[in-house]
Order: sequence, then C-alpha cells, then structure tokens
Amino acid sequence: LGMFSELKFPVPWGHVAAKAWGPSEGHPVLCLHGWLDNANTFDKLIPLLPRGCYYVAMDFSGHGLSSHRPAGCPYHFLDYVTDVRRVAAALQWRRFTLMGHSMGGAVAGMFCFLYPEMVDKLILLESLGFLLAPEDTEAWLKSKRRVIDRLLSLEAKQQTPKARSPEAALQRLLEANSHLTAEGGAILLQRGATETPAG
Repeated sequence: LGMFSELKFPVPWGHVAAKAWGPSEGHPVLCLHGWLDNANTFDKLIPLLPRGCYYVAMDFSGHGLSSHRPAGCPYHFLDYVTDVRRVAAALQWRRFTLMGHSMGGAVAGMFCFLYPEMVDKLILLESLGFLLAPEDTEAWLKSKRRVIDRLLSLEAKQQTPKARSPEAALQRLLEANSHLTAEGGAILLQRGATETPAG
C-alpha cells in the first residue's frame, strides 16, 4: 500500500484534492485530516492498515492541494462536512467507512450524525467525534441536512443564466414579487440586471 494516486474533484470554487491507496474496487474508506493538516497525515498509517480497502484521504478546502475558498469566505465547520458530502458524491459512494483524526474526527462524527445511512463504521483518532445536547438533536439534524442537500442540488442544476429583453426581465421580476409596482421593478432592474453579449 505504499503506492498512491492523486485525485481531484471539481467544486464551484476550484477543486478538492485527495490521494488514494489500494484497489478502487476495495471497501471504501474516507480519511479526514486534522486542523491545519492535510492528506499526507495518513502516509505512515495507511501502509499498516488492512489491504483490500480503498483508502481516500482528502485535503479539506484551503488545505494541502485543495483550492482555497474565495477571499473573504470564512471556513465554517459545516463547510468541511459539505466537502465530505461532495467527495462522497463525486466518488459515487453510497456507503463507506469514515476515519477522522482530531478535527477530521469531529467532521466525521457530524457527517455520521447527518447521514447515518451512508456510514458503516466510524474510526476516531484523538477525537471525541461530535456531541450535541439531546434536546437540540432533532431540529439541528433537520436544518443542517436540508442546507447541505439543497446547496448540492442547486449546484448540480446550475445553468447559464438566461438572457431576456429588458421588458421580459421586468415581467419576470414582477411575477416573482407581487408586491412590486412596475415602476419599482424598473428602478431595481437598472442596477440589478447585467447586459451580456446575448442581450
């Protein structure tokens, strides 16, 4: 298991990088590094682990060889969980093992909590995983999972914006906002519409 391959998964701000060991048809294991680390944190460990698994160690956004988020965008904890969801989707993994070190363990724990049907085992290295007060569990679970799922489905169907005539654009704006007058809509469009080569 000394040999590894480099992987790259496209995301809206660039790509998420990862390295992989073992046979791609083997049991999938996603490895998550700790705070300010990167995928190389697993270099010495993976060769000691059972063969026959496919180990993928990803670099969280802004770490290792992954793209940084755009300037001015903070790195929220839940965004790391979303990174994991993106990588699982890109690999087309329905069910896999998660191994997380330190902060990566907390991300892995939160992912398990949100997507229990996707995780068969959780391996935590120097980490407690993710703990919530019992009374917050249900509401937190529903809202966070909805946020991630909605974001990814929006990105999946992202098309080039349609070009409309100024009249059609105004019509569309008024249909979507019944409280607007035609005059109010026209004022907003002066600054809210962009001219493209297509119109």
